[in-house]
Amino acid sequence: MYVILTSKQGQFTTQGGDGVRAMAAYDYLFCGRKTAHFVIAELLDDTARVRIVEEDGASVNNVPVKLLPKFETVERAVAELQTLTAFGKVDAVLRPVPLPVP
Repeated sequence: MYVILTSKQGQFTTQGGDGVRAMAAYDYLFCGRKTAHFVIAELLDDTARVRIVEEDGASVNNVPVKLLPKFETVERAVAELQTLTAFGKVDAVLRPVPLPVP
């Protein structure tokens, strides 16, 4: 199973932990400005958690992956992300970005 981890510049960052492996990453550009970063991650452990860290450091939440929407394949997760850019004539782009080397 796969999940989508979302980070929004200036607001929060979502980090995968043990049992969560990044498979693909995308930046969401709205009117040419990056407003979000998405990571499609494979769940290696159903009891895994992800960390949501507020940019100002005010809080850190460890969220169980069981609370996140899940997708059977990476392609289905990408299709879900593509719905962000599929409305009207809005200048929105989902741009693939390389994953960092561990």
